Amino acid sequence: MFKKIILVFFVLIIVLVGLGYFKVYQPYLKIKAKGQILMASSQQLKAVFKKNNIDLIKKQIDEITSKYKEFKKETQSIAWLEFVPQVKDFQNGIIAGDYLLKAAKDTVVAIAPYADLIGFKKGEASFVEKSAEDRLQTAVLTLDKMLQKIDIISEDIKNAEDRINTIDTNRYPEKIGKTVVRERLVNAKEQFTGLASMFVEAKPFLKKLPVILGKDKEQIYLLLFQNDKEKRATGGFLTAYAIFRIKDGKMRIERSNDIYSLDASIANHPAAPDDILTYHKGVSQFYIRDSNLSPDFAESVKLFDSLYQKSNIKIEYDGIIAIDTKILVDMLSIFGDTEVRGIRFSADIDKRCNCPQVIYKLLDEIDRPVGYVKEDRKGILGDLMYALFYKAIGFSPSKYWGTLAQTMLRNLEEKHILLNFTDSEVQKSIEKLNYAGRIKEYNNDYLHVNNVNFAGAKSNLFVTESLISKAKTQGDSIEKELTVEFRNPYSASDCNLERGGLCLNAQLRNWIRVYVPRGSTLIDFQGSEMKVKTYEELGKTVFGGFLKVNPEGIAKVIIKYRLPKAIKLDKYSILVQKQPGAQKGKLKVEIDGKTIYDGLLEKDIEAKK
Repeated sequence: MFKKIILVFFVLIIVLVGLGYFKVYQPYLKIKAKGQILMASSQQLKAVFKKNNIDLIKKQIDEITSKYKEFKKETQSIAWLEFVPQVKDFQNGIIAGDYLLKAAKDTVVAIAPYADLIGFKKGEASFVEKSAEDRLQTAVLTLDKMLQKIDIISEDIKNAEDRINTIDTNRYPEKIGKTVVRERLVNAKEQFTGLASMFVEAKPFLKKLPVILGKDKEQIYLLLFQNDKEKRATGGFLTAYAIFRIKDGKMRIERSNDIYSLDASIANHPAAPDDILTYHKGVSQFYIRDSNLSPDFAESVKLFDSLYQKSNIKIEYDGIIAIDTKILVDMLSIFGDTEVRGIRFSADIDKRCNCPQVIYKLLDEIDRPVGYVKEDRKGILGDLMYALFYKAIGFSPSKYWGTLAQTMLRNLEEKHILLNFTDSEVQKSIEKLNYAGRIKEYNNDYLHVNNVNFAGAKSNLFVTESLISKAKTQGDSIEKELTVEFRNPYSASDCNLERGGLCLNAQLRNWIRVYVPRGSTLIDFQGSEMKVKTYEELGKTVFGGFLKVNPEGIAKVIIKYRLPKAIKLDKYSILVQKQPGAQKGKLKVEIDGKTIYDGLLEKDIEAKK
């Protein structure tokens, strides 16, 4: 009897091993092989995209679809294992892939007839042969046709996102051997859901694009130029402005001038707010050029508009677009040297400031004192932007437009372009995309450091900034230590106006505000040369101070504070919002001595424990 039991036992083991081999292991190997082929085909799509050829993209997507069908067919061999949670996750991923491929094919079908309008190469070249204005007009008039499938595409992406969201990453091990598993799955899932949500949230904006570009009704926009080399709350000192109108894609600049001319059009300026009286140098009235006081761009627009409505040259506008010097540099890098008013502007590095030549040349033209009156000296910015715009639409779209679109999207993410629209639906969509420069709500730890250069020349051209945020448990709460360090390694400029010196690098007078979760308690603030202020604003608690940074000098503030008790270390995460206009800032985030982020602060960063 015992021998029979042993025999049956071994037979069962052999059967199970056989089943495991033929029903699990062999299917796994075949699925893996098909998956590798599919991945290779998908990787090729990246290279194809760089060629900006719509026909090649369509061909590659068709190839991926074919490989995906083969892969999906192979996965049916393990469908009987769907009671296993990991297999169910895998199947949901497969379904998500179906939706994404459908969305990709629909997108290509939608844009194919208009591919050359948006910078893709294709067989016909009729669009390239049209004049610059006709190109943009054609693009605007056909945008609504191109966007007809956006609801279907958006729905497919949302369905894919719903499937991906069913995957529970906690059921996977942190590692298998030396291979990191869970963290990779978490990152992949978060990246996908983030991109999917962004597309769905962008839909109202995309559908409104024809209207924004003047289809059927003329649109009027104010373009504000912020000089980030003299940093202000929303990016930089308001140096110049332009008014442009767009109707059916045809644009004309109605007016381009320096910001002082706009201030001069206001008969009576109100008294300056307390912050300007406290931190600015010798300013007692409230000017439009100082109106971007709030780190929240929408709030600064309200301050701007409260003064703008007093101007005798005001006009009603449909939106405000703010840009800084990086846009000029990027456009010159793409389109090459550009001449305006007999002056050549370039993106090449100028040794006199170790900065792009266009920056030095503009500052030289605008700020250097001369023995005669320079008419409309800051209006040259508007002329340069106008020239660059017409260069953009003057080139073959397939040559530059793809690169330009990618560059401008990156600048929107990095807050070198800020948007504000009077249309509430468009504005809401822009805010969801994080293109509106808003101070965001966040249910965990939060940090935004805002610096304002009040009468410190153009010192931000030379000053670098680094943030170190440390969190640690103290009893039943979390204590934070924030170090903000400023370095200016360059020597001072000749700031003697009588000698005609170009005063770029001088002592930086810096008003610093640190925005943290509402209800945080200040413990200590070291490094401020004025009395520290603590108050509530924009849904945050704010610690405000003032410091000076000398050429060839270092200055820092060290702030200790306690977070609200609702924020727990075991579920800790932090959103660090970058100041608009800032470049090459550094950020390090530590929790109980463990670094969870260490890199550049080029855009808003969310770091998790």
